[in-house]
Formats: sequence, C-alpha cells, structure tokens
Amino acid sequence: MSVDIDWSAFLQVFLAALIGACAVVTFYSLGLRLLVRSGRAPVVSPAEFTDAITVITEKELRRAAKQAAKAAKKSPLTEGQRRIALLGAYGCFALCAVAVVAGILIIVVGH
Repeated sequence: MSVDIDWSAFLQVFLAALIGACAVVTFYSLGLRLLVRSGRAPVVSPAEFTDAITVITEKELRRAAKQAAKAAKKSPLTEGQRRIALLGAYGCFALCAVAVVAGILIIVVGH
C-alpha cells in the first residue's frame, strides 16, 4: 500500500492559511488601533479565573478606565477625524469577520 502526497495542494493550503491568519491579525490590530485613536479605548472588566491567571482588581479597572477617558480628552484629533477613525475601526473588524466566515465557507462548502 502506497501513500501519495499531493505537495502542490499541501502548499496551497499552507499559503492560504498563512495569508488568512496574517490578514485577520493585521485587520484586527489595525481596528484596535483606530478604535483607540477614535477615543474609545476598550477597557475589559475583570473576570473570575483559576489561580493560574492574575486578574486585575476593581481599583485597577477604575484606574484604567479613568486613564482611557483622560487619554480620549487629550486626543489631538478633531471630532470628524475621530468619527472617521471609528468607522475605519468598524470596517477593519468587519473585514476580520468576512475573512473568518469566508474561511469557514471554503472548508464547509468548497471541499
């Protein structure tokens, strides 16, 4: 019994996965950057985890939210520029979602 590997198909799948992963990471990080520039820095509330993960306290959360609000007030961008940055952030997040859904559809439908 012989097993033949189609190396060109393997290379195609590898390159598609690499390009897809890079696209998702790039658009997500660009979206976060634009979200912060628009004055809407994401502040995540603490969650309960096991002892292996350090969780920030409520005091640290309030301090982070206060610093984010202070940074938003110091932004040199005009209101119009902030709105454009926010729309760009939402666009980047939408492109991430499209890339993920397209990958799932290719796996489910395209085989």
